[in-house]
Amino acid sequence: MGDQNKANLKRASEPTRLRDGECILDIQNYVPFLLSATSNAWQRRTSAYYRARLGVGIVEWRILSMLNIEPGITANRICEVIRMDKSAVSRTLKSLSEREMLCFETSEKDPRKRRWWLSESGIKKHNEVLPAALGHEGILIESIDPEDLEVFLKVIRKMLVNIDPRD
Repeated sequence: MGDQNKANLKRASEPTRLRDGECILDIQNYVPFLLSATSNAWQRRTSAYYRARLGVGIVEWRILSMLNIEPGITANRICEVIRMDKSAVSRTLKSLSEREMLCFETSEKDPRKRRWWLSESGIKKHNEVLPAALGHEGILIESIDPEDLEVFLKVIRKMLVNIDPRD
């Protein structure tokens, strides 16, 4: 608890406040709440749009984009990079494969290990979704000073390393 108090002393805003003599979270200054609330709002807004207009969900989009970034990767690598559980990634790979958006190559040593790529249909879908994804990101960062955005990106990358130091 002492280390936590030291970390909080370095802050300009406190993650707690007093109410009737009791210490409670101040969710407007509590980083995990703000990250979660922003992520939830983002997913609600974009998921409905992606499904209705583009025929894919958020998880499918994340995997399509990951396979475009790093073709020929395994499900484990996808999980590692986008920090998703393996069952969700496996289900989505199967679904996208059944929709002929992906192709894979099976390892001779271990038939369970597959390397995945976007098919022509998958590349087409990726290229269809990308402008929408960038447009939604534009809404998210609208009216944020570019220098503030760069500071935010630096800070959030550091937070990710702090809680999941894989990179």
